[in-house]
Amino acid sequence: MGLITGLLTLPIAPVRGVVWVAGKLQDAAERELHDPSVLRAQLTVLNQELEDGFISLEEFEREEDRLLERLHAAEVSPTLRERR
Repeated sequence: MGLITGLLTLPIAPVRGVVWVAGKLQDAAERELHDPSVLRAQLTVLNQELEDGFISLEEFEREEDRLLERLHAAEVSPTLRERR
């Protein structure tokens, strides 16, 4: 980056920094959202909530289906997310 370009783009440097941080946060959130170990832990917690009576069977089944779909998608296509 040249001196003139650096001086002209200096006012937008904070914006670029915020965009960079937002991108890193999005990447981390997506990794956690699709991490099979996180999904398995959520299934374990969900099962414990059902056993303790904190949620109904209908709520359990609905959440279990949602988590299992995400887990299946994470295990079937991990390379698709890694290409991004």
